[in-house]
Amino acid sequence: MSDENTVPPPPPPAPNVIAMPPRVAKDDRNKSQRKFGKPVIDYGFAIVPSLLMQAQHRLGLNPVQFNIILHLIDFWWDAEKRPFPKKETLAERMNMSERQIQRHIAELENAGLVKRIGRTKRGHGKISNEYDLTGLIDRLKALEPEFTDVREENKKKRKNVGLPSHKRKA
Repeated sequence: MSDENTVPPPPPPAPNVIAMPPRVAKDDRNKSQRKFGKPVIDYGFAIVPSLLMQAQHRLGLNPVQFNIILHLIDFWWDAEKRPFPKKETLAERMNMSERQIQRHIAELENAGLVKRIGRTKRGHGKISNEYDLTGLIDRLKALEPEFTDVREENKKKRKNVGLPSHKRKA
């Protein structure tokens, strides 16, 4: 083979050229669809931090309170706007009375995880509350370093346990 037929490599990019990140493969975007099916994902989904689930006990959340928070997150579409579902909607979704929902939300508020913000509409009076989840988020942010430290420590232990005894770290 002669050197005439080889293609030289492309020149390096100019210093003022920013390399674009690789495109996300369509396959990667559809992982959730592969798990649950396209119609289910097309209906809608909510992003829930794993730390919220793993820290449920540390946050002092009973199953009903945890479920209410999941429903509030489901209504929280825009980071700049607080969710504002009706108590009636939450009660229907959870097969509970509005009063039960109200009591559990009051407990979440007393724990500093959720804050109810009353809303009114001209000509209609009171309408559904907004729910500020800043307290919950602040608590999760405070817990994150501890959970991360434990996870990293556990990774080291798992890696270490697979080594021969003479190579294990104390």
